[in-house]
Amino acid sequence: MSVRVAGIGTALPEKVVTNDDLAQHMDTSDAWIRERSGIGERRVGGSTVDMAVEAATAAIAAADLTPDDIGFLVLCTTTPEKTFPASSAMVAAGLGITCGAMDLNVVCAGFPYGYVAAYGMMTTPGGPDRVLVIGSDAMSTIVDWTDRGTAILFGDGAGAVVLEKSPQGELLGQDFGVNGDLESILYCDLGDTIVMEGRQVFKRAVRAVTGSVENALAQAGISAEDIDVVLPHQANIRIIEAVTQRLGIPMEKTFNVLEHTGNTSGASIPMAMAAADEAGVLEPGAVVLMSGFGAGMAWGSVVVTW
Repeated sequence: MSVRVAGIGTALPEKVVTNDDLAQHMDTSDAWIRERSGIGERRVGGSTVDMAVEAATAAIAAADLTPDDIGFLVLCTTTPEKTFPASSAMVAAGLGITCGAMDLNVVCAGFPYGYVAAYGMMTTPGGPDRVLVIGSDAMSTIVDWTDRGTAILFGDGAGAVVLEKSPQGELLGQDFGVNGDLESILYCDLGDTIVMEGRQVFKRAVRAVTGSVENALAQAGISAEDIDVVLPHQANIRIIEAVTQRLGIPMEKTFNVLEHTGNTSGASIPMAMAAADEAGVLEPGAVVLMSGFGAGMAWGSVVVTW
C-alpha cells in the first residue's frame, strides 16, 4: 500500500498588488522586479485560516470526498493567527472535523516536510486512510511594505492536497536538512517584519536545493533525466533557473505560478502542483520532484511517482 494525491485545491485573496502599485511608493519598477524575481503581481489581504479552509474545501471536493473522510490534518504555515491554539485547530473547526490536527512551521520548505510527515503517518500500522496537507501563509502580515528587498517578493495564498492510501503512487526518495548558523540571513522576530539578506539567501538557496535534489535522486536510484515534473518552491524565477541548470533539468519541466502570486511560502508548491494538474501532466506513473527552501536555513526535497 502506498499513497497518492487524490485532490488538489488552492485559494488566493481578491486584492491584487501589481509591481506598478509598489512603484508608486518605493524606488522600483515593473521591469526591475520582473528581471530580478519573475514576479508581476501578488495577492494580499488573506487570512491564514480562511485561505486554508477554502483551499482544503476545494481539495476535498476534487477528491470526491467529504470532510468526514479526513483522518488527520497537517497545516504548513509560518503565519499562525494566534500563539495558541494552533491554527490547524481553527481550520479543522472551519471544515467541521474533529480528527487530529497540527501546525508545522518550516517556512517556505514546509510543504515537503508536511507531505512526508503525512506519508509516514499513513503507512504505519493503524495510520489514517486520508490526510489533508495544507500550505497557507498570509505573508503580507509580516512584510515591511517600505522595504524594497522584501515587499516585492511576498504574497498571500493557500494550497491543499488530500493524500489517501492507494496502490498508485510511491515515495521514491527524500532529503531534508537545516543549517541554523544561517538564521540571520532570513528571519522574522515575533511581532516584527521579515529581514532578509537577499544575495546570501540566493547563493545559499541555490546550493542547498541543488544538493538536496541530488541526494533525493540518489536515494531514489534515478537521475535528473528521469524527472517528468518539477514543482519548485516559488521564491524567485532566477533561483529556479539556476537550480535546474545545475541539475540538467529543462525549465520546461517546471511549473511556476509566482508571476501572479509572488512567494506564498508554504502554499507555493501545492499551487505549482495545481498548475501542473491543470496542464494535464500529472499522469499515473509520472516521476515528480518537489523541492523547497526557507528560513532556518531549511530545505527539503521529495521524489514521488504519481
